[in-house]
Amino acid sequence: MHKNKEVHLSSESKVPVSAYYGSLTFDHKAMRARLPKEVFAALQDTIKAGKKIPESIAGVVAHGMKEWAMEKGATHYTHWFQPMTGSTAEKHDAFLSIDRDGTPIERFSGEQLIQGEPDASSFPSGGMRTTFEARGYTAWDPSSPAFLMKGGNNLTLCIPTVFISYHGEALDSKTPLLRSMDAVSKSAIRLLEILGVNGVTRVKTFAGCEQEYFLIDKKFYIQRPDLVMTGRTLLGALPPKGQQLEDHYFGSIPDRVLEFMQDVEQELYLLGIPAKTRHNEVAPHQFEIAPIFEEANVAADHNLLTMEVMRKVADKKGFALLLFEKPFAGINGSGKHNNWSIGTNTGINLLDPGDTPEENIQFLVFLVAVLKGVLKRSDVLRMSIASIGNDHRLGANEAPPAVVTVFLGELLENVLDAIESGKTDLKTEKQFLDLGLSQVPSLNKDYTDRNRTSPFAFTGNKFEFRAVGSSQSPSVPNMVLNTLMAEAIDDVADAIEAKIAAGKDRSSAILEAIREGITATKAIRYPGDNYSEALQIAAKERGLPNMKNTPQALRTLEKADVRAMFVKYGVLSEEEIHSRLHIRLERYIKGIDIEARTLQLMLKTIVIPDVSEYQGDIGSSFNNLLAAAESIGLSDAAIGSQAKYLKDLAEGLSELIDLAAELDELVEKIESFATEFEKADFCVETLLPHMVKVREVADKLELLVDRSRWQLPTYLEMLFEH
Repeated sequence: MHKNKEVHLSSESKVPVSAYYGSLTFDHKAMRARLPKEVFAALQDTIKAGKKIPESIAGVVAHGMKEWAMEKGATHYTHWFQPMTGSTAEKHDAFLSIDRDGTPIERFSGEQLIQGEPDASSFPSGGMRTTFEARGYTAWDPSSPAFLMKGGNNLTLCIPTVFISYHGEALDSKTPLLRSMDAVSKSAIRLLEILGVNGVTRVKTFAGCEQEYFLIDKKFYIQRPDLVMTGRTLLGALPPKGQQLEDHYFGSIPDRVLEFMQDVEQELYLLGIPAKTRHNEVAPHQFEIAPIFEEANVAADHNLLTMEVMRKVADKKGFALLLFEKPFAGINGSGKHNNWSIGTNTGINLLDPGDTPEENIQFLVFLVAVLKGVLKRSDVLRMSIASIGNDHRLGANEAPPAVVTVFLGELLENVLDAIESGKTDLKTEKQFLDLGLSQVPSLNKDYTDRNRTSPFAFTGNKFEFRAVGSSQSPSVPNMVLNTLMAEAIDDVADAIEAKIAAGKDRSSAILEAIREGITATKAIRYPGDNYSEALQIAAKERGLPNMKNTPQALRTLEKADVRAMFVKYGVLSEEEIHSRLHIRLERYIKGIDIEARTLQLMLKTIVIPDVSEYQGDIGSSFNNLLAAAESIGLSDAAIGSQAKYLKDLAEGLSELIDLAAELDELVEKIESFATEFEKADFCVETLLPHMVKVREVADKLELLVDRSRWQLPTYLEMLFEH
């Protein structure tokens, strides 16, 4: 921390977190201390209302922010934004200016705070901008607090912003997220008014992202071209022990890893990021960090920051952080379980069942809206989390399948069944678990058990979207969730209003709309094991989309009704939808191309030479053995056993060489296709399956070659050496 800060932090520090939490954030406390009372009040009103900051106060805010940042040791500022690369971007500018008389002075104006102008030509735009159209603007998002980021020997003031083109098109992931939050707020306020709930001026969506990740020793990482280039291992034989004994999950955290976690948490607390839990995950060397809930746009910013902080701390600690969804084949992959909820500015969680959910009409209406939205737009939800990494992860034994279903739990299912059938005697008061132990108190039972196989599960007062990939920005899936929810809420509101207009009293109209919604959404509710074949059969019978790869999922954006939804709610324009489809297809194709070319490199410069050299040594040894066989009385059976070993090695090497040559041809063939979808389909249907064949042969050879002759760090080393 800056030397003027009184609190000294170290790994042995006894200072409570509350004493330094958010000290590198220009938060509510810092604003109150730095800004005039009337400016502070006006800024808070602007933030709460979700509106643009008035230019009249921008200069005062900028000055206060600059003075605060410089006192902490900052010399530069940057507009921190989320281009459509899936990560973050920044361009640093110094506070330093030179007056006309040559006098140096630090300045930071309201105009500089509100708007920046990075070069937009080098960021992906999906055709919205050409190379010679470089102008793009960053605009301050005051709802997400500015912060100071450590780097090198200094601090930089980071101002969260949106990124738009000269003509106003969204060139980032955050702008559509903010638009979707406005859309769901408008729709929800309308529905609440129909329900008789007045006084709500804003409805907010909240998120909390459980972040899974792998840590391996950096010395292994830098020796693996596949991890460096692609984020996943393209080759590697499974060790005898993986996760079969389930002894890593929630196990004792190794000291070296715990030090990493503690340093990460300390950096996050300084940035006002509410990291809450840490633990071992299922796979060896896999871990998780999870935060407390925040508003969706802040949660997205904070998750991206968390990944950035983890990378920096891992590097300092001699680790490599792996955020790819499936870095190790045959080993559990990583997700970013996106816990999502919706609530009012008056403090009401609209997904809280209360003590008796069957009597909580407000909860039931919004629950039905969620079910209707997921049923109608399950293909869009699947599209939102489609990626190269997730294609390897989804449907494996640690992740939900590509079919999107909803899990509610037995109690809520009983409530919905009772309402649908017209029962009025159902009672679901809070239940308790009496363990029969005098020294252990009774435990509250939640309204639902957890279904770890469900992609979209109700978990008490929120939904957990478990299919989000670990490396993804949460902005996109949350934008989709908000948009489909806005549409579904309007559908419910329209249904209720239509019944009232037809002469029904409000209570009857609401109950009838709930009942109809319950009946209509049975197809999306699935209480069973989503890993089982039964789910695949059920999906087909119920007409649920089952898109097993990214190109299939991305075709959702070509559907007219999907595009119309985004346009109607002002979240994405037609041009912005097209750009995102183009960018994601292009990134998919380029990503697979990089993987294939990396595999080529590894085969030609590492694996084939290693196996060939070892085969030569074994061949020489075998020839020497043959020469001495008669003199030492070696049996034909013994000679035959060693000949078979050499034969297996030679045949495996020959097969690998042939497969490598075929891989060369396939890689060059990608560009021969006319359209991006044809290229992507070729990657899915031909190139990736061939890469799997290559891997199978190479992994068998790895188990035949002397370890001292195999250059690549093995799974055994990467996953079991701390």
